[in-house]
Amino acid sequence: MKDYIVRASAAHTQIRAFAAVTTEMVEEARQRHGTSPVATAALGRLMTGGVMMGSMMKNPTDMLTIQIKCSGPIQGLTVTADSQGNVKGYAFDPDVMLPPKNGKLDVGGALGQGVMTVIKDMGLKEPYSGQTILQTGEIAEDLTYYFATSEQVPSSVGLGVLMEHDNTVRCAGGFIVQVMPFIEDEVLNKLEQNIQNIQSVTSMLDNGHTPEEMLAQVLDGLDLEITDTMPAQFYCNCSKERIEKAIISVGRKEIQSMIDDGKDIEVKCHFCNTAYKYTVDELKELLKKAKAR
Repeated sequence: MKDYIVRASAAHTQIRAFAAVTTEMVEEARQRHGTSPVATAALGRLMTGGVMMGSMMKNPTDMLTIQIKCSGPIQGLTVTADSQGNVKGYAFDPDVMLPPKNGKLDVGGALGQGVMTVIKDMGLKEPYSGQTILQTGEIAEDLTYYFATSEQVPSSVGLGVLMEHDNTVRCAGGFIVQVMPFIEDEVLNKLEQNIQNIQSVTSMLDNGHTPEEMLAQVLDGLDLEITDTMPAQFYCNCSKERIEKAIISVGRKEIQSMIDDGKDIEVKCHFCNTAYKYTVDELKELLKKAKAR
């Protein structure tokens, strides 16, 4: 199943919902960063939440960033998504290893205590920024709490990443269900009952459920209406030119010091781990550009 996001409404627009399958993007992130199983699960959950939240934005240039800084051994995660289904991200410590907890990957233990910051850049003077304390470190509950406190939108978030024995990604995906302020009590009660009764996201995905079928379970009996689908993918817009700008920004002194070392340098993109090489001659050209600024 190719990665994609579904947007939907239910109960005559009293509920809006999103669901996604993200297996390929999470596996690509795992391959690019060489993440351990618990880091793959943590990053995969946050990327899945991020790509769905990105799809809530309207304009092609809108950008969403979710940053987690935490006391656990993973130290933090950063994910960036746009409104077109593109997402990228990295874990501060991709090699973190922890024993399983209750037979599952201990994502909460990898994160520990910390803070989640959501930044939405929608082309206004100032980006919107909301910050919440991590509740469990399991990410789905943390995003549920973020929506309720920062955006005042009661939501339910389900996220899952299931690994194979060889540590590749077997399946990944999730859903976000949000209720409107005018929701009727009986609709809310039915939704809460459904959410209590559904299988875990990983079970649904492992049983071959599509995003549409996941939402059909979450919104059973609530007149689900699929409004839109869009492809989702791991995508990084880094380039040699963008990395050059970053090198110039470190300042002339630093660039001169690299030139004095007389060795070619390699700079890696945080988000996708692509390596860009610069010869001493290229560094001299960058120094000229830095001086001209």
